Amino acid sequence: MSAEAQAGLGDRLGRMRGSFRGWRGQRPFWGGLLTLLGGIPIMYFPYANLTIGTMTIRMATTAGAGSLIIGVLLVVLGLTMWYQAHSRIFAGVAAILLALVSLVVSNFGGFGIGFLPALVGGALGIAWAPGGTEAEAGAGARAERSEDREEPEPAAAAAGANGETSELFGSGDGTKGRQHRAG
Repeated sequence: MSAEAQAGLGDRLGRMRGSFRGWRGQRPFWGGLLTLLGGIPIMYFPYANLTIGTMTIRMATTAGAGSLIIGVLLVVLGLTMWYQAHSRIFAGVAAILLALVSLVVSNFGGFGIGFLPALVGGALGIAWAPGGTEAEAGAGARAERSEDREEPEPAAAAAGANGETSELFGSGDGTKGRQHRAG
């Protein structure tokens, strides 16, 4: 392989990595991944056979279909967090509820191997918030700095020109101040 071909391959991989990083930053990627990975053992263990020597242990439960449904739903919710980022809160809450139900239905949530990632993934999906662009962040920081420069109203202006306090704060005669009425 020539040096030019290796340089072109490195540039292409760099662009692909950059585009994946941009895609990943616009959605709750880690929450979706953990939710998706949590669903796999939940739907696998009720249908698995464990063979020790000549002895076969079957982990099937009477709720095998329920485990399959919970696992498939967790995988779908993980994909929903990736491709429908605006519905991340619904997907996160549903993932947490399904993870909790899997404790009872599906061999203690796939022996904890599926329960914990699904629970954490749902929480990460709820907690994720879309970030703004760098230009928006810079504009917000400039606005905050300009608000910090404004000086508070002096106490004399708040007390009024002749030193009396406003009715809003009370007149000093024991009344609470102006009553607010509709109309």
